[in-house]
Amino acid sequence: MDGTTRVAGSWVSSNLAVQGYCLTGEESRALRVGLRFPTALCLALVVTGLTLQSAVLILALVPIGAIAGWTSRHPFDLLWNHGLRHLTGAPELPPNPTPRRHAFELATVWLLAVGVLLAIGEPTAALVLGVVLVGVCGLVTTTNFCIPSTLLGTWWRWRRASEATT
Repeated sequence: MDGTTRVAGSWVSSNLAVQGYCLTGEESRALRVGLRFPTALCLALVVTGLTLQSAVLILALVPIGAIAGWTSRHPFDLLWNHGLRHLTGAPELPPNPTPRRHAFELATVWLLAVGVLLAIGEPTAALVLGVVLVGVCGLVTTTNFCIPSTLLGTWWRWRRASEATT
């Protein structure tokens, strides 16, 4: 493994830490596909919904996102844990940490907005918001870099620092 690959692997692992995971390098490597599976499947469904301009498909993802955001398990984790992981011998996914769940909560609200915009006949606004969602979801799926988790972590650090000075 060359230096560039090591640095990229380290960056990807540190992105998981920002999402709240406490994984060793070995655990991170073993879970690299599984941790991306829920966001990849959601990404594919959102792209399909946007392409078809289907309010029904987008709105069907809202309860899935809500479960993912307000419980420790994304519903798609169950597909991985009880099915797909057995095809590759991968380990079971751990519960989702709080920062990752907060990102799912934000995505849920975003999906709701896109779905409502499609339902009321505002496809341009829906597509604009949808493309942003696809970009953010695509980024976390390919690199584990989660913009909402990163911003939330920055805000939490800022609040702790401001509370410490008052």
